[in-house]
Amino acid sequence: MAVTERTIVVDEAGLAELRTARADLLVEAEAGPDRFVLATGPFKTYERELDVQAATGVASEGPPQYAVTERTTWQLALPVWWIVYWLPARYAITHRLGPNQQPWWAPPSRIDRQTAHVLGLLCTLAVFSGYLGSILSQTITFVTEEFGNDRSDQGVALATVRFGIPIAVGLLAAADRHGRRRLLLLTGVAASLVTATAVLAPNLVALTISQAIARAITTALGLLIGIVAAEELPAGSRAYGVSVLALTAALGSGGTVWLLPLADIDARLWRVVYLVPLLFVPAIIALVRRLPESRRFARSEDRPTIENFRHLWTEQRGRLILLALGAFLFLFFAAPASQFQNEFLRDERSFSASRITLFTICTSTPAGLGVFFGGRLADRRGRRFVGIAGVVGSAGFGVWSYFSTGPALWLMTLLAIVIGGMTAPALGVYLPELFSTRQRATANGLITTVGVVGSASGLFVVGWLADESRWNAFGPAFAVAAVAPMLYALLIWRRYPETARRELEDLNPVDRPGARPGDG
Repeated sequence: MAVTERTIVVDEAGLAELRTARADLLVEAEAGPDRFVLATGPFKTYERELDVQAATGVASEGPPQYAVTERTTWQLALPVWWIVYWLPARYAITHRLGPNQQPWWAPPSRIDRQTAHVLGLLCTLAVFSGYLGSILSQTITFVTEEFGNDRSDQGVALATVRFGIPIAVGLLAAADRHGRRRLLLLTGVAASLVTATAVLAPNLVALTISQAIARAITTALGLLIGIVAAEELPAGSRAYGVSVLALTAALGSGGTVWLLPLADIDARLWRVVYLVPLLFVPAIIALVRRLPESRRFARSEDRPTIENFRHLWTEQRGRLILLALGAFLFLFFAAPASQFQNEFLRDERSFSASRITLFTICTSTPAGLGVFFGGRLADRRGRRFVGIAGVVGSAGFGVWSYFSTGPALWLMTLLAIVIGGMTAPALGVYLPELFSTRQRATANGLITTVGVVGSASGLFVVGWLADESRWNAFGPAFAVAAVAPMLYALLIWRRYPETARRELEDLNPVDRPGARPGDG
């Protein structure tokens, strides 16, 4: 718990302002003379008290002056990540904004204590999910080196692991019926344990089988994290929530990068990277125990039935097909662009494992700027413009990077990643927004399934074209694959709805109290 105290000299107007309950980052409620407590806001505890005295040492003939000591006792309701927000929050405590204005670093729409608590826990789970989701793409080049496989084998393995997606769909359907919290625990623990089985793999086939299962469970985990966030956050802050989840997931994926230099010592030490998830298990259990069920799921009046799923197809078919097609086109390029990067750097640009680590850190760390500000822009200005800019920019600079060498390679990759970072909050938020609570997780699973087909198709095509027996280079292969994201940008422009600042119940009338499938 922190105590912030300041003494200032003010006139009558300044004193009146201090004696008015604030309504910016938080909303205060009067609890007595010159005493205010928390009405709503991202704080666990909050109390502000004023001690007002006549100011001394000021001209007596002027207007009255007052020496006011303002003492604020506060504690953020943000587990784990409070340390990141402590200094900005401390500044906000002593620098009041106008009514309903939010600091630049805070969600555009005010959040309450439970939402802050849930978001902090979800961000921590996202770190684990990010590590688990990136582990194979970061290690595959060293795995195939040990097992004696070529680029084509890499492409087949990276595509094949995606076909465990029916497992993810089943888990997500269970989350619609049994709750988000229970399935978060199951998927988090199971993904960590199954990922760790890779240390026993004797060949690429065995590793591919184990990681197909692990990746499917991890996919369900990541989608559930985003769904819970969307169900908790206010209408004006959902893209912001997706952005901070993407940032923390990127922090987790960066953990695999930091361990890559072990492969310079011995190619077989890539297995150490797969042991780390065993450490996640007790942390995940502890986190989920503190996580309440999402408010919208708890309020949902019934659980999925055949009638509900018929409604998903008959009345939300257009949304389902739209987002599924978008996922296919986006991942057709994005999946191979990320999965083959280490192979490109090691084979075509002669990077060592340590240099790959340095390259990844230098080009990926600034991506947080694109993700963070993309989220704020998507909430304030709309999803579509930000999404189109991110898709076109990331694809264009991404292709350029695979034709580049030297400083240009670093710069083009940096631009592709930073601009592409805007797509995560701007477009990722559509998945939970456009479907009702009854089918939200199931719909996300089905869309992800089509996205997996897109990513697998892209991996097959790029891996096949870039193989030594054909073009023997990634640049031309990615130039072909870039047609897909350009079509995706056109689809967003022509067909995607604008959902910024709209409540989920407005987007999905069936979620309104008393509504039944078929309403709205």
